Amino acid sequence: MKGFRDFVMRGNVVDMAVGIVIGAAFGAVVTALVDSFINPLIKLVAGGGKVGGTFTVNGVVFDWGAFISAVIYFLLVAAVIYFFVVLPVNKLRERVMKGDSPAEPPEDIQLLAEIRDELKQRNSA
Repeated sequence: MKGFRDFVMRGNVVDMAVGIVIGAAFGAVVTALVDSFINPLIKLVAGGGKVGGTFTVNGVVFDWGAFISAVIYFLLVAAVIYFFVVLPVNKLRERVMKGDSPAEPPEDIQLLAEIRDELKQRNSA
């Protein structure tokens, strides 16, 4: 059980799980946006009627309207996730990484440098 806990707590698995849950919840919001606003706007521009459509070749029906709606859905999800998740997380990581490199070295490194300098001074004298 300890090995599984260590695996989950490494960070990548937790980040991925959070991303999946947020993505699934956000999918419902984007579906509602496309169905409630984007499709009616397309109908308005196209002169009303059904969004998209189908065509038949040798008895096989191709639903190109569903494909267009799926592409719009994908582009909206990708754009929102990029601008509201990826960019802020990258900016946060940059800030954290800048904070990791302090202007002066840690105390133990300073102490070792003093010891080194003292030993050099004694050896040269």
